[in-house]
Amino acid sequence: MATYTVRDYANGNQPTWCPGCGDYAVLKAIQRALADLGVPPEQAVLVSGIGCSGKIGHYFGGYSIHTTHGRALPVAQGIVAARPDLTVIVAGGDGDGYGIGVGHLVHAARRNLPLTYVVMDNGVYGNTKGQTSPTSPAGYQSSTTPIGNPDHPVRPLWLAWASGATFVAQGFSGDVTGLVDLLRRAIRHPGFALVNVLSPCVVFNKTHGYEFYRQAVVPVPEPARTAAEYVALLERTDYPVGCLWEAPSVPARRVEAGLEPAALAPDALRRLLEGDAEAAP
Repeated sequence: MATYTVRDYANGNQPTWCPGCGDYAVLKAIQRALADLGVPPEQAVLVSGIGCSGKIGHYFGGYSIHTTHGRALPVAQGIVAARPDLTVIVAGGDGDGYGIGVGHLVHAARRNLPLTYVVMDNGVYGNTKGQTSPTSPAGYQSSTTPIGNPDHPVRPLWLAWASGATFVAQGFSGDVTGLVDLLRRAIRHPGFALVNVLSPCVVFNKTHGYEFYRQAVVPVPEPARTAAEYVALLERTDYPVGCLWEAPSVPARRVEAGLEPAALAPDALRRLLEGDAEAAP
């Protein structure tokens, strides 16, 4: 197996995120995880959306597709269906994934195609000057909620699991080593994997920064084994960190490079890809 380094997944473009943004750590963690797994850069695809997080593809050395707001998951699922030999990672933010794109999250989770969805969750719309986002806590004050957020936040760890995700994890940008480990596990997982990353916006989110999360996160050494354990875990803390759920009895994923799509796809999909109109349902 070829040996790769982080540099093999960079393209020379320098990130322009604000100094201290948690998204720097997410980019490095993705690059390091791919290098550790020995995924050739030409076999890696990073699909991104809109916002600060969506810029991540501009700095990635493999293939990259920059999609419209909230639509990264449908594009990624199309890539997986047509080229299941590729390693597909989707990267977005909480507004992109849990706001306009939340319906796509539900269906991607239940379809369970082999892709990894990394969400940089900073609790604000950082790219448009810090408005309240779907994961801002109740009572959060911003330009759009000056007297406090009246809504309860979207809870991605509950939502993805309830939708059928077979791998659910949460990381923290302040712990790159732990985040790399989570991403390695998620990429190896043979189905849909959500990795929600607590990724502070140091400019606009003044309540949930690095120090807040260092005090609030609760490391979880092993994933829950039953639904009851998972529910109990999420009821104990809002900020568990680790691999929280990995469904058993999922067939091993085939990641060998060079395989033709027809060798991996179901028969009906293979025939459709070859132009057989009678294969359509």
